[in-house]
Amino acid sequence: MNAPPPGLSRRRRLLEVALVFGRLGATAFGGPAAHIALMEDELVRRRRWVTRERFLDLLGAANLIPGPNSTELAIHLGWVRAGFPGLVVAGAAFILPAALSVTALAWVYVRFGARPDAAAILAGVKPVVLVVVLEALWKFGRTLLTTGRVVAVAAAATLAVGLGAGELAVLLSAGLASAAFRSRPRPGHAASSIAPLLAPALALAPAAAKASSAGLFWVFLKIGSVLYGSGYVLLAFLRSDLVVRLRWLTDAQLLDAIAVGQVTPGPVFTTATFVGYLVAGGPGAAAATIGIFLPAFVLVALSGPLVPRLRASAAAGAFLDGVNAASLALMAVVTIQLGRDALARPASIAIAIAAAVLLLRFRVNSAWLVAGGAVVGLALALAG
Repeated sequence: MNAPPPGLSRRRRLLEVALVFGRLGATAFGGPAAHIALMEDELVRRRRWVTRERFLDLLGAANLIPGPNSTELAIHLGWVRAGFPGLVVAGAAFILPAALSVTALAWVYVRFGARPDAAAILAGVKPVVLVVVLEALWKFGRTLLTTGRVVAVAAAATLAVGLGAGELAVLLSAGLASAAFRSRPRPGHAASSIAPLLAPALALAPAAAKASSAGLFWVFLKIGSVLYGSGYVLLAFLRSDLVVRLRWLTDAQLLDAIAVGQVTPGPVFTTATFVGYLVAGGPGAAAATIGIFLPAFVLVALSGPLVPRLRASAAAGAFLDGVNAASLALMAVVTIQLGRDALARPASIAIAIAAAVLLLRFRVNSAWLVAGGAVVGLALALAG
């Protein structure tokens, strides 16, 4: 990766990284697509740590490796800002607020046998998240979708994901398609030429690896090392290992763990923290959290230096453009899925309109808009 920016001492840069990602980790509700949009708003538009093109390259690199994509993007951005120490600080600062809040909720759950009602918070958060993600998609699209080749790749990738193709297969196929046709585009034939290269992706769904038998840390280390996809894919892995094979949890406990991971800010993968606490208390929560996130730090450290080299090569740059286009497709499909129930009620539509005005007209920080949506959701629930 490039050297950290001059003008600030290493200590100041690390403090800045810790504060920014600590705040994002404490307020970033809504899942990976929302986290990515919040990081773009904060670090591209407001703080100008990286250009939007560089941000998209880092997002594409994060999507190519297993693990929690938004956390890996935070780790990439920390490295860009403050070198290797920034990599560690950014990831830890983004993960820690969520891990602590989930641990506290797990303690309440174990002690009192109940979890907070996620529906009230999510009802206020989802419309805001939808607006934030749509704005980010618009800005990403204007930056990236500048040629017929890239537009065709994005369209084909969106179709493939919508038909159920695995995320990694779509990303790799899109990169290869973009690289293959970079030097010989034919007007009117781009989409028909690219579609056959993306078709094999439909046969490649992400498969769960064989379950480990070495305890909480090893179970979650394995999951963090091989898992692509959303929190629902995580649910499938956890059920296979912890409910069916090891019988450490019941189905009801697992669904409660997923709900807590969805309703708390920061990485959805802190579901592992909740599960670890249920199985083995505080030490179990720590082991599960370290296990599921450790591969992200290692994989970013190994893959990060390759990103500038990819962009410097014409063929590799075209490959990265294809991956970035497919990443936009993944975000678009998630946004469509979110929108199905985010605007189901008049109150939700009103929240979305208010969020759009505050974000687009008054440029209110989107992280605070999401937190405000959560407060409004709770207030509406209390008001009946």
